[in-house]
This record gives sequence, C-alpha cells and structure tokens, in this order.
Amino acid sequence: MNEVTLNGSCLCGAVRYEVTGDPQRFYHCHCARCRKSSGTGHATNLMLTDARLVFSSGEALLKRYKLPEAERFARQFCSECGSAVARVVPELGAVVVPAGSLDCPAPIQPQARIFWDSRAEWSCDDRPLPRYAEYPPA
Repeated sequence: MNEVTLNGSCLCGAVRYEVTGDPQRFYHCHCARCRKSSGTGHATNLMLTDARLVFSSGEALLKRYKLPEAERFARQFCSECGSAVARVVPELGAVVVPAGSLDCPAPIQPQARIFWDSRAEWSCDDRPLPRYAEYPPA
C-alpha cells in the first residue's frame, strides 16, 4: 500500500478536508454526467482506496446530490460556493477527490481519459491551441 495524506478545500475556504489512503486511479472523465456536474469538458478525479476522509471545517455546509438513476454517481459540494469536494463512495469502498479541490500536489499523474467517445466535440481533441501564462492579449 502506498498511503498518502492529501488536503483540500472549496473555493471560499469554508470547507476543508483531509483524506488518507492509497491513490489508485486518476482520470479525466468526459461522460455527460461529469461534464454537467463540472460545467467543463471533463471532470478530473483522484480515487483512493482504504481511505479515511475527515472534514476539519465546514462539514455542516456540505450538500450531496446522488443522481437517482445512477449506480454510483454523486456529487458533494460546499453550499456556500458550490465547489465540489471529496466524497466517500461506499459502492467502490473508496474516496473520490475532485483534483481541482486539492491544496497540495497530486501524488500521481492522470492515467487516462475515460468516456472519450462521449466527450463534447469542442473538448480536448488533438488540435494545438495557443498557450498563455495569464489572459491572452486583447
């Protein structure tokens, strides 16, 4: 087991968590559910097994939405700012961490893009795009 401890928080900083476990999977998911829940072309999630999740602040602000028809798709977020935060997924015996909520470096690199065939046409193809350190010039 490669146990690590990670810290994260929501955008407004009210919800803070610590998760300890074994990082197993790190995916960019392009499925429609992840696109809808993130508002972007994909969601990037880190999954830890044999994990413990503790909220050091803001636990009372947490809201959870479980898609009724989905076997295991759920979302946990801060009710103040709407940011997704780590959540326990009992069906997998794991904790799923939205990578963007981490306040520390991820312990592993993304391993795959999943549900690639259902990605949005405009999202993450092989076309090169310009890169800017900040906003592009006007």
